[in-house]
Amino acid sequence: MGNLKPFVAVVDDDDSVGRAIKRLLHSVGIGADTFSSGDDFLDMLSSMPSYRPGCVILDIQMPGLNGLEVQRRLGGSGIPVILITAYDDVGVRAQALASGAAAYLRKPFNDSILIKTVQTALGIVPAP
Repeated sequence: MGNLKPFVAVVDDDDSVGRAIKRLLHSVGIGADTFSSGDDFLDMLSSMPSYRPGCVILDIQMPGLNGLEVQRRLGGSGIPVILITAYDDVGVRAQALASGAAAYLRKPFNDSILIKTVQTALGIVPAP
């Protein structure tokens, strides 16, 4: 009673990816809000101080602010960041993880790996 359902912010300029992740997370009881740009997500955070996702999934390559820049701006917020990308680059991966990303996943990712990664970031112990 009184427990808020965990939710995640999904930031990806490809709306179909955002919808797919939202459906996937919903299927395991995790809510998700989708944003089509880093600017939209950061605007929501700054305009609504009570808005606090349990973690954020960020696409790295987006028009405007890319995922790494959004991650940098979230520094110190305590919000775990999971970065996703279709264009894996060892240097970018190293930079993301060194900057504190909880995970770095390459698209297309395995659904169960994404779910476990999000559950870990949210501090949820998956059911056996």
